[in-house]
Amino acid sequence: MNRTERIPAWLRRTGIEVAGWSLVVLGVAALVLPGPGLLMVVAGLAVLSLRYAWAHRWLHPVKERAFRAAAQGVQTTPRIFVAVSGGLAVMAAGVIWGLWRQVPHWWPLGDSWWLPGGWVTGGTLIASGVLGLALIVYSYVRFRHSGSSRK
Repeated sequence: MNRTERIPAWLRRTGIEVAGWSLVVLGVAALVLPGPGLLMVVAGLAVLSLRYAWAHRWLHPVKERAFRAAAQGVQTTPRIFVAVSGGLAVMAAGVIWGLWRQVPHWWPLGDSWWLPGGWVTGGTLIASGVLGLALIVYSYVRFRHSGSSRK
């Protein structure tokens, strides 16, 4: 009896659905927020492709776009500098967010519109920055350092 036969079919289907759609939704959100958006969308489609043909069809084009964006991000030294600076800025924002729990005096809206502070939010920002820096290193090694754009 292999591993997948020990897991009930309904539980496996539910797990694929929850994991796949969660990754896709978080990936789409991370396209505009700090985080590896295309990477999460690719991961979500990879999980959903275990059950759906449409996800399998979309996986390759989205993966190609993610690799192309990663390769372009490390093409020049200024792009690398901007990307690394952005990752460090997100991490610094996480530290500030964790330490600074009150509404800042420069905030133009009412106090109720200020996002909650603390280390949960700050830790998420720090983790996003660390993940972003790791992806920059990965992209550099894979697409620039090797001297090719192999897949």
